[in-house]
Amino acid sequence: MSIKKYKPVTPTLRNRISINYKEDSIISIRPVKNLVARKKNKAGRNNMGRISSFHRGGGHKRLYRQVDFKREIQDTEGYVVRNEYDPNRSSYISLVAFTNGKFCYMLTPQGLKQGDRITSSLTSELPITIGNNLPLKNVPVGTLISNIELKPGRGGQLVRSAGCSAKIVRKDKKTCLIRLNSGRQMELSSNCFCTIGVVSNADYSNIKLGKAGRTRWLNIKPTVRGVVMNPVDHPHGGGEGKTSGGRCSVTPWGIPTKGYKTNRKKKSKNLR
Repeated sequence: MSIKKYKPVTPTLRNRISINYKEDSIISIRPVKNLVARKKNKAGRNNMGRISSFHRGGGHKRLYRQVDFKREIQDTEGYVVRNEYDPNRSSYISLVAFTNGKFCYMLTPQGLKQGDRITSSLTSELPITIGNNLPLKNVPVGTLISNIELKPGRGGQLVRSAGCSAKIVRKDKKTCLIRLNSGRQMELSSNCFCTIGVVSNADYSNIKLGKAGRTRWLNIKPTVRGVVMNPVDHPHGGGEGKTSGGRCSVTPWGIPTKGYKTNRKKKSKNLR
């Protein structure tokens, strides 16, 4: 276990639980300059300047690591230089150097260590080892996978959080059925790429921040209940003393929040 607990010297440390990165051999250093980009803090605002994601703002400055979800360097062997901490995601990332002289960042699967060899290829001869990237049609049924494409060529969009994985349930000529952590099953094209293995940092769910200030460092602002607002701000607001709103739970725009289906019926996807 890479969990780190603290002596209760202060009230903050009494309940604090963090991850011991030394046990996981994770390095926290300045990333490779060519593989980072500037990340602007928009505080939850969209391109119109309106808040579309609530309770965002502040936080520590970060550099965005350009993770290669597509694994575009094909049929070239690479080796893991080091595993790094990434402040922009829950999992770790690995710096990979290839024999053609190129470098890239990739999501670290559980068990991938410094010096391990990895490859991304279309061929069916590629071994099923942790870190290799190959199409679903070349992966045996029952294998745990991650970083899965929704459509061929788009790059990994599914199963990218710490400790997550999916399992291949069934394979046909053109499609492949996978089961996600939630139990949901999805039918994808057999040409979609995936990475072998479970996403690293499975202990992320055990973290306890210990104080409200650490939440603010993570760009998260406090969430205010509707019943303590004024009527002009929320349908639950107002009233004399402590009132529970006087109606079913709704959003600030009056849409029911419990049991009300908001998902629109989508057209059937054309699988390649």
